[in-house]
Amino acid sequence: MRLTRFSDYAVRVMLYLAAHTDRLCSIGEIAKAYEISQNHLMKVVSDLAANGYVEALRGRNGGLRLARVAADINIGRLIRHTEGDIDLAGCAECKLFGACRLPDPLDQALNAFFAVLEHYSLADVLGDRGERLLSRLVPAEDPSGP
Repeated sequence: MRLTRFSDYAVRVMLYLAAHTDRLCSIGEIAKAYEISQNHLMKVVSDLAANGYVEALRGRNGGLRLARVAADINIGRLIRHTEGDIDLAGCAECKLFGACRLPDPLDQALNAFFAVLEHYSLADVLGDRGERLLSRLVPAEDPSGP
């Protein structure tokens, strides 16, 4: 299974915010750090904010931060949310639908995939030294400017 770009970006945003809990981060800063589209990231962040994963504070001193501590953010639930309804093989459109037995094993495999992910929090994924490591790999911009 391959996650959508939306899910990929959502996890990246969450990891970035988890690594920078000492301050607010901007969408532009995150987009620049990962070298990804700011416009696409805005859609991802909007969804994450609307669903209680991040807080988006508007205004001159605004920015983004996690809505909950990283240990309380479940990776499996986050990815279930961002992926939406997953149809691994498009069985409903197949001429064999109803006669073929493949949908059941595919559903079991998908449930097993999410069952594993649901054992991990954002803090688990970041790891013990993850904040320092991620901060080095994806350095934050100096909020005071150049």
